[in-house]
Amino acid sequence: MTQRVDLATVMDRLAVDDVVTGYAVAVDDGDWDAYRALFTGDGRADYRGSGGIEGPAAEVAEWLARAMRLFPVRQHLIVNRRVTVQDLGGYPGDRAEVRADYLNPMRTQSGDEFVSGGRYGFVLTREEAGWRLRSVVIEEKWRRGGGQPVDA
Repeated sequence: MTQRVDLATVMDRLAVDDVVTGYAVAVDDGDWDAYRALFTGDGRADYRGSGGIEGPAAEVAEWLARAMRLFPVRQHLIVNRRVTVQDLGGYPGDRAEVRADYLNPMRTQSGDEFVSGGRYGFVLTREEAGWRLRSVVIEEKWRRGGGQPVDA
């Protein structure tokens, strides 16, 4: 592999990582326009693994906007990111996958604490405007506090 190809792969990995960080920030800040902008036109999100819904990103953003009102304090920590960029014979392709663990502490309006942890699966596609999420799947592995899954 040449240095130019290596640099392109590193730049793609950084750009993909930036999208994942943007996802966490959008959810934590309740910036649903930014959330929708992270996805491809046909992008989907699947929160069934944590008691939520699955569907087109725009519909899921509406559901999240209602559900997250219950948690005015929230912080998604997305860690142990394993980024894989499609390899086209030594050249980076237009598809990437990220497997990452998360820790999600939140606080309800009444001050009760809720913490969950699990794993995200992100699939991204390179578009003219840059990398965008094609799908997000959440697999909650544990939770403490907060009772039943959110049904907003």
